[in-house]
Amino acid sequence: MSSKYFFTHANWRAGLLAIAAAMPLGQTGAAAAARADGALQPLKPVAMPASAPAVASVARKQAAVPAPAATTVVPPSRCNEDDAAPAGTGRSANGLETSDTDPRAQLLSLMDAARERSRTVGAMRLLREAADAEIREAKAGSLPSASVVGMLNGVDTSVRGIEQTKGAQTRLNLNVIYPLYDAGRVAKLTEWRVALAEAARLGQSSVEEQLALQTVSLALDRSRYLLVGQIYSQYARKMACLVDALEIITKADRGRASELVQAQKSLQQAELAYEQNLTTLRQTEVRMRRLVGDKLPASASMSVVLTKLPDLAELERDILDAPDVAQASAQAQAQRSYAESVRAGQKPSVNLSVIGAAVGGQGRSTDWAGGVSVNIPLLQPGADYTLSAAQRRAEAAQLQRDEAIEAKRYRLIEMNDAAAASLDRARRVVEILRNSDRVRASTLQQWQQLGRRSLFDVMAAEGDYYGMRVAHVSALYDTQQVVAMMWSMGRGVGASLR
Repeated sequence: MSSKYFFTHANWRAGLLAIAAAMPLGQTGAAAAARADGALQPLKPVAMPASAPAVASVARKQAAVPAPAATTVVPPSRCNEDDAAPAGTGRSANGLETSDTDPRAQLLSLMDAARERSRTVGAMRLLREAADAEIREAKAGSLPSASVVGMLNGVDTSVRGIEQTKGAQTRLNLNVIYPLYDAGRVAKLTEWRVALAEAARLGQSSVEEQLALQTVSLALDRSRYLLVGQIYSQYARKMACLVDALEIITKADRGRASELVQAQKSLQQAELAYEQNLTTLRQTEVRMRRLVGDKLPASASMSVVLTKLPDLAELERDILDAPDVAQASAQAQAQRSYAESVRAGQKPSVNLSVIGAAVGGQGRSTDWAGGVSVNIPLLQPGADYTLSAAQRRAEAAQLQRDEAIEAKRYRLIEMNDAAAASLDRARRVVEILRNSDRVRASTLQQWQQLGRRSLFDVMAAEGDYYGMRVAHVSALYDTQQVVAMMWSMGRGVGASLR
């Protein structure tokens, strides 16, 4: 064996030892899995007793042969800094960390901030206040009303050419009307206004619930992309460490340059995935600032805040208490009351009226009259159509309410199945992830034993492991998104958090 051949392979072995030091088997990935998704327990390294002697023998041979100048230590910044983001990215990994804040308390705080900031909620509040004012207006219809009319006239009166009166004249008329009987028209109009005010109040609650769901959904997405960013960051660091080690090997053995190119390609793909996730995270934060303001708190760890499936039967009962369903019920009641007020308007009414007049100046006089007036509608050509239209609107509002309840019930069943499937997928991914970690640890160890596995096997195992971690995070957050929507269809997502 020539000395050139011996030193080339000694260099190669030194590179493998550098990889072994930089990429501990199982430990780094397992601990990171527990940090990133918040639900996995740290995985123990796979025991491979046969590998220890092989690595030790390489170490003994390396100690016996002087290391060439090309053999250098892998830079620790590419392998051992868990908090470092991939090179060239615009955001450090410190910006991907989560806080220790209680996730439920943070979600409730974000919901309150969004409600206070929303102009839509403010507009609905003003509409509710306007509806309350209309109630007082309708109630005032049963109270006495009075009006005064004043006039200043010039008069010139003559009889058979003889002037009788000429000059200025003032006139003052007073009208007082007190309703005695209206067949319940004012009462039904008041009920109509009360129902409309209740619909306005429930409309505000419905808008607040939609805003709360949107805020919770964005907060969950933000937490999801933060965890996924941590995973991609760790994956990119692992590929960068592999590239550094292969650069050492290829300096001594140019025949392995294709492996270096393959590792560099995997590193670029990992960095691209990290950047794409980072872009999505920034867009999510922009949408959150639109709702809650520019000062976003550090995201709490929300991987398990809404992972418990609610009781389906209880949620189906809560549908009737949902703000939008209650609003539809109030609108249907309002249309029924309005139809009854139209019917009452076609019946006789009785009023107490007092009329007085005082004339000053030329032709001074005073007169007044008081009594009971009865109004009996005899011919109202459009009254029947008005009543029919009001009745049809009441029936339409009732049908819309029933349709909303039925649609929600079936939608709830569909989402319950989707949430259960996502939760089951998350459980299955945990088991797959454990096996994937064992496979990648074994593959790396066998590759370090002078070619029992190829580099492509190592990179495939690493890619599969980190891909399964992303799949686990996605399954958990998909479940939480669906659970939040299920709660919003009943009492509200805020009620579930409280």
